[in-house]
Amino acid sequence: MPNESEQKKDETRWVQLVAGTDSQGAPVLEKLEVKLTEVGAFEMLRSPLFVRDLAAGDIFSCAPDNPADYQIMKRSGNLAIRFFRKDNVAPLEEYLTPEVEKLGGSLDCKTKRALAYSLHVNIGFAEIERLLDGAMARFKDSVWYYGNIYDRQDGVTPLHWWDEFLNTV
Repeated sequence: MPNESEQKKDETRWVQLVAGTDSQGAPVLEKLEVKLTEVGAFEMLRSPLFVRDLAAGDIFSCAPDNPADYQIMKRSGNLAIRFFRKDNVAPLEEYLTPEVEKLGGSLDCKTKRALAYSLHVNIGFAEIERLLDGAMARFKDSVWYYGNIYDRQDGVTPLHWWDEFLNTV
């Protein structure tokens, strides 16, 4: 495999980033498909299911030897939305995905009990939350979260990166 400096711009590859820690404090990694934009910089091709603070289209940098220390270089304006369900997620996905697609969003990841979507913030938080809360009401054993609007360290401080997208005309 060529080293990073020999790889071509726009080449698709996989990176692993720290999504959290397990019960023993060891890092848990999520494998993500990205596009190399320049040496050390990557574009997210899909919103992650567990890694915080990233969404489809975001450009980030990461040292190959430190998958916990990634830095956002440019935001795409996409919100990463994560849905979890105790039961099989298929009925929820069949209901929700067409509604997300009507808003210009996409289903980026699907597992047996989880979904990750991307929706652009310009749709508006109220519209997005109405859709997601409606799905959660219909599927009582489900819950959803934003994956990239809160500080990745404390999980509660809003990042406000969306202000630059919402305030443009």
